[in-house]
Amino acid sequence: MNYLSAENLSKSFGDKWLFRNVTFGMSRGDKVAIVGANGTGKSTLLSILSGQMPPDEGLVSLRKDISVGFLDQQPQLDNTLTVIEVVLTGDNPALTAIRQYEKALASDNPDALDRAMHQMDTLQAWDYETQMKQILGQLGIHDVSQPVSTLSGGQRKRVAMAQALIENPDLLIMDEPTNHLDLETIEWLENYLSTNNSTLLLVSHDRYFLDRVCNQIIELDQQTLFSYKGNYAYFLEKKAERQAVFAAEVDKAKNLFRRELDWMRRQPKARGTKAQYRVDAFDDVKEKAHQRVGNDQLELNIRTQRLGSKIIELENVSKQFNDNVLLDHFTYTFRRNDRIGIIGKNGMGKTTLLNMITGELRPDSGKIVTGGTVKIGYYTQSDLVIPENQRVIDVVQEVAEVMKLGTGETVTASQFLQHFLFDRAKQYDYVHKLSGGEKRRLQLLLVLVQNPNFLILDEPTNDLDITTLNVLEEFLLNFPGCILLVSHDRYFMDRLVEHTFVFEGNGKVRDFPGNYTDYRERKASEPSERKPSEKPRAVSAPETKPVPSTEGKRKLSFKEQREYESLEKEIEELEQRKSSLLDQLNSGTGSHEELTAWAREIEQLDQQISEKSDRWLELAEYI
Repeated sequence: MNYLSAENLSKSFGDKWLFRNVTFGMSRGDKVAIVGANGTGKSTLLSILSGQMPPDEGLVSLRKDISVGFLDQQPQLDNTLTVIEVVLTGDNPALTAIRQYEKALASDNPDALDRAMHQMDTLQAWDYETQMKQILGQLGIHDVSQPVSTLSGGQRKRVAMAQALIENPDLLIMDEPTNHLDLETIEWLENYLSTNNSTLLLVSHDRYFLDRVCNQIIELDQQTLFSYKGNYAYFLEKKAERQAVFAAEVDKAKNLFRRELDWMRRQPKARGTKAQYRVDAFDDVKEKAHQRVGNDQLELNIRTQRLGSKIIELENVSKQFNDNVLLDHFTYTFRRNDRIGIIGKNGMGKTTLLNMITGELRPDSGKIVTGGTVKIGYYTQSDLVIPENQRVIDVVQEVAEVMKLGTGETVTASQFLQHFLFDRAKQYDYVHKLSGGEKRRLQLLLVLVQNPNFLILDEPTNDLDITTLNVLEEFLLNFPGCILLVSHDRYFMDRLVEHTFVFEGNGKVRDFPGNYTDYRERKASEPSERKPSEKPRAVSAPETKPVPSTEGKRKLSFKEQREYESLEKEIEELEQRKSSLLDQLNSGTGSHEELTAWAREIEQLDQQISEKSDRWLELAEYI
């Protein structure tokens, strides 16, 4: 059964075409995702398909007897309503009955309540109400009497999502549904949508979400749609095949174009004396030969200052707002090349910890000591504070006109912008013309051009397209400094994180040795590890008291303490010697015997550094 048809859709803004003559359709039960680079028009296409915006050309047809729900990326809600009033605004008969029931309860009118309950019985709306409360609870919406005007942006997105899911339309259209959701809520939504029989059309950059929910991927690329019947993993495989075929076709067209161009130049200038069919074909070949193959990449290779032995130390840090305890005597000492992910429900203090580390917020007690060589780069969730009438290149040049890469090469601001997929024309666009993802990409660039050696990333994956995410991951995997990361993108976390801070509530933070999937697997296995003979224990005072630091954890001996302190200095001296030898090798001034000796010594130094680093980490566990 066909639900939606789009024929020859075209849309432009000014002189820029987002897409032209795109056609596709959806049938009942389809779960379709639209993917593509930032600025290609994915959100615009969703708005057109949902009826929020007209196309410049083409036609959208919806089956007349179906209901359609639309979740915008930034929902506009009526500030005069409460949360429950927004949630129950749908036209579904069951929702109408629930509205009357809620109104009768508030009015304390027995007759009205009897009529409302009878209507609930008639429509079998009691189960619907139970499902509604489950959805609200899973989305973290507990105070349904709260005015919409008091909600944050993330809370508004959750309320709008609850409204769309509760209404249960035949066709649900969603723009970035996982943004502003914590990881547990994303997993619940993933399971809900994958097991629900509804028809779904969405835009998302969450690769695990796409792989587990969708059965069709549509890519918007170079103003054209490419459709793939399968999940995200299948899409990646087939896209690679398509790009290889396309690259071969363009290469063939370039060779043909060179021959035809030579023929055009050699023949008489008068068009009438040439074979007209060949002249017409030449224009087609020229267009094909000049198509972009699409292998642009973000080559993020930033030169960073070397970190010293002291990085950042947090000692007994506590923070609370009113009665809400976010951190309770949290202690951690950052080490070189730490890759730490932070997970926990929204409102538990993840961003608060980041703000205290950067000095934007002071702890209530405890201390945070930052080493002298640490240079923090902080990528925040907040929007760019840049005048909307400023050009992109001017924004970057205010920070740095030239930058040094890790290779020692110097590049201009314009060249660096091209690495971030801002072509020459885009560099001179005003900021207000950029899409949400392009603004995020610019914000990331502004952080990296300052050459930080300690990166703090608060939800960096929001609004970034998958191409940018893939290359950002490659950069971060090779980043020579420390990374502290908050993200709801599970794939992103799994690739980058080596251990995890888990915010468990009431100020407790668990340092887990592994990435997000490791943690979820461990958490899932914990209940089954209880012996059959054991009875479940109620939560008691001993369970919640902090374990004394002397219990179950030995202290370093005086000798081990001295060894631990000396190891840092020894490792530093070995690395300096290695660096000096590498400079001598690269200079090419030594004899053959000297070069051989230096290479052999570098190999020995690597072995010593590895052994001493392992011993330092072993002792550090007992500090």
